[in-house]
Amino acid sequence: MQRLKILIWHIHGSYLNTLARIDHDWYLPIKPGRPEGYGGRGTTFDLPDSMREIPAEEVRNLDLDLIIYQTPKNYFEDQYEILSSEQRQLPKIYLEHNTPRPHPTDTRHPIDDPSMLLIHVTHYNHLMWDNGRMPTMVIEHSVAIDPSARYRGQLERGITMINGMQKRPRIAGYDIFQRVRKILPLDAVGMQTKELDGLGDIPYRHLHQRIADYRFMFSPMRYTSLPLAVIEAMTIGMPVVALATTELPAVIENGKSGYISCNIDELIDSMQYLLAHPAEAQRLGQHARTIAQERFGLERFVRDWNRAFTLVTG
Repeated sequence: MQRLKILIWHIHGSYLNTLARIDHDWYLPIKPGRPEGYGGRGTTFDLPDSMREIPAEEVRNLDLDLIIYQTPKNYFEDQYEILSSEQRQLPKIYLEHNTPRPHPTDTRHPIDDPSMLLIHVTHYNHLMWDNGRMPTMVIEHSVAIDPSARYRGQLERGITMINGMQKRPRIAGYDIFQRVRKILPLDAVGMQTKELDGLGDIPYRHLHQRIADYRFMFSPMRYTSLPLAVIEAMTIGMPVVALATTELPAVIENGKSGYISCNIDELIDSMQYLLAHPAEAQRLGQHARTIAQERFGLERFVRDWNRAFTLVTG
């Protein structure tokens, strides 16, 4: 398709890292101090040269084809601050990463713009949001990680990959993580995890080689779209143990690629089983990798996004 010039804010680093693999010209607005949304390329990702930083005050001089919004602030504030009136009339997409809040079924999407395509990252989100008048599409996740990273699993410990779980304790399952860690060996990696005696924020380019030694990944998230950490773990061939909530029951096959349940005691039993049976963990991880390649492959992701770009740009 035609190569596009696309403006996007840095909101979700891991997702941005995957979007950057779509061969277009991307522009990231930056501001001094790198406040929310204006962090640019960041320091933990190896983004291609097609993902360029541009000072926010110079954005209005760009010859753009498309704007991608990801937060209400992008839509209600940022566009009026940094875009020209002509740029605000360009084709636009709202990429919704999150599940509806505060209510899981009765929350109307904050954006009501029928000229904008609303893209959800899971079918669960599309189902639960009240999308109003906006046309919608689902583009499921993919990840762009070190292709040489492969599950080894020789370390008799589990790993949880969540940023700042203690700052959103119920949603992120911080209480569940603490309960499980008292019973079996479980580490945490991500931002603010050093405060939990965890591994801290390991640069994304090194993260998956580092976690590959752990026996399994445990996701205690109660309510989120679909943790990218789950897709990352499955991609390297690691079995996942997780709560059977939101999109996860449609991703993890219980007893085939990992274990899911809403019963925490059952999940603890499953984790203890994996610690004692490394060969079974390897079998589950191989099946998880197959699912990740088939459903969350990068080629499919690129194809879906290019279809969306064609739709909105005509």
